[in-house]
Amino acid sequence: MASLNRLWLQSTEQRLASLPLSCAVQLPGGQRIGAAQPRLQLIVRDMRALLHLARGAIGRVAEDYVEGRLDIEGRLHDLMAVAPALLGRDPTHERAGIVQRLQRALWERISHTQPRDAAQIQQHYDVSDDFYALWLDPLRVYSCAYFVDPGMSLALAQEAKLEHICKKLLLRPGERFIDIGAGWGGLLLWAAEHYGVDATGITLSKNQYAYVNGLIEKKGLQGRVRMLLQDYRDVDESEGFDKAASVGMCEHVGRLNLPLYFAKIRRLLKPGALVLNHGIAAGGTDNAQLDGGMGDFIEKYIFPGGQLVHVSVMLDAMARGNLEPLDAECLRPHYAQTLWHWVDALEAHESDARRVLGPDADKVIRAYRLYLAGSAMSFEQGWISLFQILGSRPDGVVQPRERMAAPLRATQCAYPFNRSYMYADTATGGEAAHASGDGHVAQAAAAETEG
Repeated sequence: MASLNRLWLQSTEQRLASLPLSCAVQLPGGQRIGAAQPRLQLIVRDMRALLHLARGAIGRVAEDYVEGRLDIEGRLHDLMAVAPALLGRDPTHERAGIVQRLQRALWERISHTQPRDAAQIQQHYDVSDDFYALWLDPLRVYSCAYFVDPGMSLALAQEAKLEHICKKLLLRPGERFIDIGAGWGGLLLWAAEHYGVDATGITLSKNQYAYVNGLIEKKGLQGRVRMLLQDYRDVDESEGFDKAASVGMCEHVGRLNLPLYFAKIRRLLKPGALVLNHGIAAGGTDNAQLDGGMGDFIEKYIFPGGQLVHVSVMLDAMARGNLEPLDAECLRPHYAQTLWHWVDALEAHESDARRVLGPDADKVIRAYRLYLAGSAMSFEQGWISLFQILGSRPDGVVQPRERMAAPLRATQCAYPFNRSYMYADTATGGEAAHASGDGHVAQAAAAETEG
């Protein structure tokens, strides 16, 4: 065992020497290796953690931290600056053997039944509403913000994201709109209040269901906005929706279910209707998860049942669901910036987080610190990405050639097949919608800059 420890120690020393900033490791007996005055120090309390450091298994190192086998002294920003070098390889090229691939295939087939999806969603989103409120924006938008100005606050960037989605969907008063996986209701209520739509949201989180229905009652929106505790597979298809959004939902569906998911969305839409899918995508084309144990860490501590696919797979699944992809936008750097805002907010409210989480506080906070910061780093590195994909259910109607004055007679949907509508000074959803929507974001951003 002593000889193995020496090998692990030598390998760890070599890794420390290759890092982009000064780092040291303290062993259980008090011995230190690495820089004399480090910016970052890892305190090993169990020699298994040293083995994981030596191998560059950063997912297992993260688990060691959550379980108390390792402590970290220093800034999370510094830890994430050294993580890629500590890993030492591209995690989008997964090194899975035949047994691992078979296990993964079996996992894919059994992980997304309706009861398991409900349990997995509740495990993550029902941790504590008060906990999430500490580090999310006031609207509790738990997805990538849109930084029109890189220096804008998280709250304004989230409002800008909601407005960006509404404008892409060309929302208009009176339209039937569904938000699939509506979270704490940010987009659902924004679309209803600023664009005048009749809005339906669904979630499997009991906490989110109760919270949003409370907001609906408080705002007096009963009859025009509703939040349902419902699986997407069970949504009523009889009336049809004019517009649909799915934000941060496709990551929970499972790769094998994606064509079925998009086929369900198509059946929910009226002919000619639009859908916007906003979701995290894998950076690699073939990996089932991030290598280095990072995917396993997220599965165990954060998002059970979550699965990312490359944007090309997402587009293929959308097409197999008989939706026409119209426009795709990559927001990868926006998510990195969003996550650092969340990291800084959680760090600033750590004592409050411990109070609201109770006995499980230490593990939950440690897991979320590494999850949020590690995700930010992964977006920066391009290991994962974020895409908004606008699609439609074509109505099959091609206007006669005689109607050449009509704009692009072959559109077959509400989309104009140019992006000018997104940047026009006048509103696409009516003057009132614009005055309270994007104009509000722009004015607030200007006031923030001046202040």
